[in-house]
Amino acid sequence: MKIIYDNNKNSSTCRAPWGFSAYIQEYKLLFDTGGNGRILLENMKKEGVNINEIKYLFITHEHWDHIGGVDSVLELNRDLIVFVPSSFSNHFIDDLKSMCKSIVVCDKKPKRLFNDVYTTGILGEEIPEQALIIDDDFPKVITGCGHYGIENIVKISKKIINKDIKFAIGGFHLLHKQKEEILQTIKTLKELGIKKVLPTHCTGNLAIEIYKESFANNYIEGGVGKIW
Repeated sequence: MKIIYDNNKNSSTCRAPWGFSAYIQEYKLLFDTGGNGRILLENMKKEGVNINEIKYLFITHEHWDHIGGVDSVLELNRDLIVFVPSSFSNHFIDDLKSMCKSIVVCDKKPKRLFNDVYTTGILGEEIPEQALIIDDDFPKVITGCGHYGIENIVKISKKIINKDIKFAIGGFHLLHKQKEEILQTIKTLKELGIKKVLPTHCTGNLAIEIYKESFANNYIEGGVGKIW
């Protein structure tokens, strides 16, 4: 997996405006598209991601910092299967249909997308958002912003695949949370079976530092340019 768009920086060569996107090489899946298509494509080139090799695009929610590069990606590669939440407007979904190979509209029901890749289904009412589950030998969940609460997302993901989620990755939406609430979230995640974390994007500097201290060697630093 490569983080190719993030407001936190890991690589000195990539630009890091607000937003998030990652490329999961094993599945040829692009996860969200950041806030600016031009910068996304620039970062992809620097990180050696060939846009023509991408087969899938997974969109978590409709905030600008996650869909800003959609048009730029589809202009260069129309042979994509796009997974989009049903909370998007019909106009947006119809436009996507004309720009890609096929579109899968995801509702509140969790489901297997392909191979060992699942969507949690849309979570939350105020800011509907789906997260991605990868049911491999170290099950993981990847969130765009995690508006529904990273601990709630992990709990639901665990039920979907009927096993512990061991790795939580992405935006944990703790930017404006106090230390006590962050610590409680960490406690809950550990009780749920989380072994490793990579908190970035909208997690917030305070939360990132607390996660780093709490998970020690099992904390992985995020940021644009991160590869693992």
